Amino acid sequence: MHDKQDPETSRANGPDGLERGGAPIRQKRDGKIPLTVWQIGIMMFLVNASFVMAYSFSGLYLKHVLAASAISIGMLEGFCETISHLMKLFSGMLSDYFGKRKGIMVVGYVLSVLSRPLLSIADSFYLVFSARAMERIGNGIQASPRDAIVADVAPRKRIGASYGLKRSLAYLGSLCGGIFGFVAMKYSNNNYRMVFALASIPAIIAFLTLLFCVKEPNRFDHPAITSESPLPAPKLKPKFSFKNFKYLSLSFWLIMLVNAIFMMARMNETFLILRMNEGFQPDPMFAPLVMIVFNIGTTMSSYPIGLFGDKFDRTKILFIGIASLVIADIIMYSSISRVTMYIGILFWGIQLGATQNVFVSLVAEKVPEDLRGTGLGVYWLINAISAFVADTLAGFVAHHISLNGIFVSSGIIGVFALVILALLLNILHHPFKQRNQS
Repeated sequence: MHDKQDPETSRANGPDGLERGGAPIRQKRDGKIPLTVWQIGIMMFLVNASFVMAYSFSGLYLKHVLAASAISIGMLEGFCETISHLMKLFSGMLSDYFGKRKGIMVVGYVLSVLSRPLLSIADSFYLVFSARAMERIGNGIQASPRDAIVADVAPRKRIGASYGLKRSLAYLGSLCGGIFGFVAMKYSNNNYRMVFALASIPAIIAFLTLLFCVKEPNRFDHPAITSESPLPAPKLKPKFSFKNFKYLSLSFWLIMLVNAIFMMARMNETFLILRMNEGFQPDPMFAPLVMIVFNIGTTMSSYPIGLFGDKFDRTKILFIGIASLVIADIIMYSSISRVTMYIGILFWGIQLGATQNVFVSLVAEKVPEDLRGTGLGVYWLINAISAFVADTLAGFVAHHISLNGIFVSSGIIGVFALVILALLLNILHHPFKQRNQS
């Protein structure tokens, strides 16, 4: 006697219920978070610790040592983030095409590791730019395949929790990186280059963890939950083509519209460091404290939001994250002390932990599993364009008005994103609800 086949399983596997190789797929619905997710989370812990150690000080190094302007810093940050997100698109598409994720991740991590020693010897704006670009390219190459692996191995009803765990470990690493950076800067007597060199150590350990511990998934453990578009032929692998975009659902594109507007409000945290340094803590040694508080917020929000997202409509939870950004802007703009500024930075961290978790989980749910890397790549590409706009706008406002003025422009765009989300909520909610009731 056979169990009744899940309609989504049938849709994902083809009419015969077989995977590509002909063997039946065993779909997981519940269960523990897989070991692979823990390994990737630990790896991200180390990489983020390294990143924050180095790049908490990069803006101050450019401003105080290399005499770079706020506009130059803003354009550098925007350009590097744009390149990073462009690489996320192509690496995601490649991982779908080859059906392999780990090898592409290895290439990305090699570049990220090499960027640290290059930064430690940089004595000009262009060398800092090169190191920053190399790090961001490496990050972009590995990000979409990494996030796709999590969706590939996570049980269906644990996607949000798996992403939440991974991101919480990553943000915890950023928090620790801020502490390590503070200590290193203090005991090196504000020696920027020595701190940049020390940041190479956790990056190398992360690379070795990827190389020897993380295994390539053998199969996709579950299909997309709410995808509205048919999969490509079940026995043919996706082509490396932009035509695959037509398989991404309408609700996916509507969510990306909200994401595009929201991300224009999210300037790089370098500007928060510059604002704190200008108005409240002139000693560069304290720059990592901004990242510590910021990452406390992200760590606090990411995993709980992931758990809530597995039980409730994620699109509604987006309100929490976007509203947190607007609250953060209001607090930081009106700050007259370090304490209130840090409270604003805490909310700035909460919005990142909440929104990125929800957006990535929605992408994993709403696109076909054979195109998860592509869907995540599109998400990061949209982030790239919006990040460039956000950082360039912040640099322009900081240069021509004031650093404090960046919170006004960010808050206005954040409110606009909330309005658009409210208008689209019924459209976003309807297919999600209908699919789960079918």
